[in-house]
Amino acid sequence: MVWRSLVFGIFFLAATNLQSQNLGFSLNDGKRKVQIPIEVYNNLVVIPVVLNDALPLKFILDTGVRTTILTQKTFSDILNLTYTRKYTISGPGETKLVDAYVTNNVSIDLPGVSGRGHAMLVLAEDYLELRNYLGTDVHGILGYELFSRFIIEIDYQKKLLTLMTPDRFHKGSKFQAIPMVIQDTKPYIMVPLVLHDGTTMEAKLLMDSGASHGLMLEPASDPRIKVPELTVSSLLGRGLGGEIHGKVGRIKSFKLGTHKLEHVVANFPDPNSYTDSLKTGNIFRNGAIGGEIMSRFTIIFNFPKEKVYVKKNSAFKKEFYYNLSGITVKAKGSALNIFEVTEVREKSASQRGGILPGDQILSVNGIASKNLDLNSVNGLFNSKPGKKIKIEISRQGEKMKKEILLQDQI
Repeated sequence: MVWRSLVFGIFFLAATNLQSQNLGFSLNDGKRKVQIPIEVYNNLVVIPVVLNDALPLKFILDTGVRTTILTQKTFSDILNLTYTRKYTISGPGETKLVDAYVTNNVSIDLPGVSGRGHAMLVLAEDYLELRNYLGTDVHGILGYELFSRFIIEIDYQKKLLTLMTPDRFHKGSKFQAIPMVIQDTKPYIMVPLVLHDGTTMEAKLLMDSGASHGLMLEPASDPRIKVPELTVSSLLGRGLGGEIHGKVGRIKSFKLGTHKLEHVVANFPDPNSYTDSLKTGNIFRNGAIGGEIMSRFTIIFNFPKEKVYVKKNSAFKKEFYYNLSGITVKAKGSALNIFEVTEVREKSASQRGGILPGDQILSVNGIASKNLDLNSVNGLFNSKPGKKIKIEISRQGEKMKKEILLQDQI
């Protein structure tokens, strides 16, 4: 599960063996259908929740997690929640990354939806830094417990989430049905691919709404999946399993139902880089589909019947680009409008333009940072190849003007 869209990726490796008690999501007032406005950041769906009838927060809706995760322990402490167990989440080589605690019998409400008796995993430190790398206040992740109860439609363009009881659901005539299998609480589909060298295969892919990348393929899962010659090395993500490094390239085509996408950007994680510290079981898969592809459709998840329904939207024909500027930007400050460069990719447009890690962005194309949000900054830095971007930065207190020419390196 991964942030991967405009300039940064983060893997949400949070499938756990924690069991929720007496799951109780239900629609209020006997309704069979509820619509909830959502926000979309870097192709991730952000929904409003209220914990224990008292604390309004925002969570990412993630098909790839089983148990709800609260990323900032400060909020559970405010609610005086008690913790029944402690986990130490480790990365490669058993390096300790962060402690996490289990709290039980939590209420999780959404607009028009009540949820009672849930277990929740609470991170001791804000290790994921969701708000900083998404540029908005995000406090946790919600997944399978909601999808297992309702038929869920995500309309990325209208920014609307629809929850339906199974007896209420009728798919529209423009939706295509695709068989899906639920394994270890996660949805998988078979997808025809044409790889960069012309090799064709059907890949078993996780449909991961908590991933903002388009496509991730694991070379270790099948000898036919080879890393293309034309790639860039990159930090693909950072999450509960640590940092994920690898290559980014393209495949020739990808089909979701009868809808064919061409020249799709794909991530290829390095061996042993993609680990899941809290994973249960050993489910085979070739990779994952993320929000960069899913957001080109309206998608309906029907976990009870193991089907997913897709209908393309006006974003379907967008070109696939990968981080044309070559920088990763982090939003800081109480208003999240201080933008700091945290990474500059080798041989990228930004490296040639003289941008360094630690630079603070003061303006982009004449627009002051105080008038921008991270989504807008990332959008400007990934608009189209050949576009000139003028940046004013502060480096150790000294103001400088830089210019970069966006470049597609793959």
